Amino acid sequence: MRTNQEELEKFYIQSLDSDIINFLAEKQNMDTRLAMDIYYRSLLCKQVHNGENGIQYLDYKYLVEDLLENEKELFM
Repeated sequence: MRTNQEELEKFYIQSLDSDIINFLAEKQNMDTRLAMDIYYRSLLCKQVHNGENGIQYLDYKYLVEDLLENEKELFM
């Protein structure tokens, strides 16, 4: 059985995923499905879902900028 904290963390990550995908689509003027594909293939997504270095608590706009800067190969 999951604790309330685990459930809240899961909900927070799902919300963060959505915010990142929507902002990426808006910023890059791309279809949301393409933004979703890019995000879920990214190292950033793995880091967020693994909670590496508390990255999941950073602002979604900052995380999108980080994705654009550090994972350029996903946009080719």
